[in-house]
Amino acid sequence: MALNGNLRDFTVTQLLNLVNLASKTGTLVVEGPNEKAEVSFRGGKLAYAMIGRENGSLASILHKGKKLSASQYRSIQKRAGHVTDKELGLFLINAGYLSQEDILVALQSNFMGVVRQLFTWVEGFFRFENDKLPEDRINVRLDLENLIIEGSRQLREWEQLQDEIPSLDMALKFADRPGADLKNVNLSVEEWRVVSYITPKNKMSQIAKTTKMDDLEIRRIVYGLIQAGLVEITRPEGSKPKLAEDMFPTQDKQEQKNLVNRLINRISGF
Repeated sequence: MALNGNLRDFTVTQLLNLVNLASKTGTLVVEGPNEKAEVSFRGGKLAYAMIGRENGSLASILHKGKKLSASQYRSIQKRAGHVTDKELGLFLINAGYLSQEDILVALQSNFMGVVRQLFTWVEGFFRFENDKLPEDRINVRLDLENLIIEGSRQLREWEQLQDEIPSLDMALKFADRPGADLKNVNLSVEEWRVVSYITPKNKMSQIAKTTKMDDLEIRRIVYGLIQAGLVEITRPEGSKPKLAEDMFPTQDKQEQKNLVNRLINRISGF
C-alpha cells in the first residue's frame, strides 16, 4: 500500500513511527506551503535529510556546522565542484583537515535539525518513495526513537503555543506599564534579535522571516516575552479591522460555537 496523504491527517511524528516500526527503506517527500523536504531512511533508520532549496552537499553542511571556514568552503566549491561527497570526505580525512567522526557528527546534527523543523509543519502533503535513496550523498544510520519522543513533546508545545498565539499576522508592541524595562532583563541572543524588530509596523511573521526563525521558535520567544510582561500583541499599523462576518476562522456554526465555548472557559479561568 502506498504511503501518502495530508499532514492534517498524519503528523510527521506519526510518519516517523510508521517508518521505524516497518523498518522502511526509501525517501519521505513532504511538500509544505512554502518549502519541500526530503528525508531518507535505510532499514527504518534516518539516513539523509534536506529541506527547501538549501545546498545539501557535504561541503555546505560542514560549513554550516562550522567545520569549514568561509575561505575553505569557497576554495572547495571552486576547486572540487564536481567531486562527490564521498570523495571529498576521504580527501578531508586523508589530508588531516577533519576526522571521520567530525564528518559524521556534522551530518547527523544537520539531518536531525531538518527533521526537527518538520515537526512544526501542520499543512502540506507527503508521499513515501520506496527504496529511493540519494546516490551522491553520504548516508548515516540514526535511530528514530529519540527523535520520535522529541517530536511528540514538540508537537504538544506547538499546540499550546498555537492556542496562546493563534496568528503570526499580528504585531507586537512594548508593554506600557511600570517595571517593563528591558535594561533590567537578561535576554538570550535570539530574544534580543526578536526584540530589535518589535514595532507595531512589523508582523510577527515578518520578524520570523527576517531573523530566520521557524513558526515554533518565534512563538516560543514571543510567548516568553509576553509572560514576562515585556510585550503585548497588537493589530499591525495600517491594517483594517475585520468585519463581523470575518471574525471567525470558520463559517461552520458548530465549530464557531465550540470556539466561543473555549474562549469563555479561558476567560473564566482567569
